[in-house]
Amino acid sequence: MVLKKLNADLTVCKTRSLEEIDLTTELFFLGKTDEEISLVCRTADVPSHTLEREDGWKGFRIEGKLDFSLTGILARISGILAENEIGIFAVSTFNTDYILVKRENFSRALDVLAEAGYDIRD
Repeated sequence: MVLKKLNADLTVCKTRSLEEIDLTTELFFLGKTDEEISLVCRTADVPSHTLEREDGWKGFRIEGKLDFSLTGILARISGILAENEIGIFAVSTFNTDYILVKRENFSRALDVLAEAGYDIRD
C-alpha cells in the first residue's frame, strides 16, 4: 500500500463560525457538530481568530480510492503507530484516509510504516 506525504505544515483548530474559514484554500478538512466547528488546514491558512489551535502537525494519505467494503486499513496503520508510541489525528474523505502526526514524530512514523511494508512516496 502506498502512503503519500503531504508537503505542508498543518494545524488543528476550532473556529467560532464558518465565515472565518477560507474555503478556497487548497487543503482543509472541516467538521461541524452541535458542539464545535473544527478545522484542519495548512498552518499558513489558519483563520486569524480561532478559539483553540494546535500547530505542529504533518501528514500523509493512503493513495488511491479506497472502497467502502475494505476493512482494517486505518486500524492497521494506527496500530503500528500506537505500538511505537506515536499518536495520530485521522481524517477521512470519500476517497481515502489521511493520517496526521506531530512534526517531531513524522520521520519516525514513516520509518516504522516503511519497515512494516508500506511504500512511502513524496
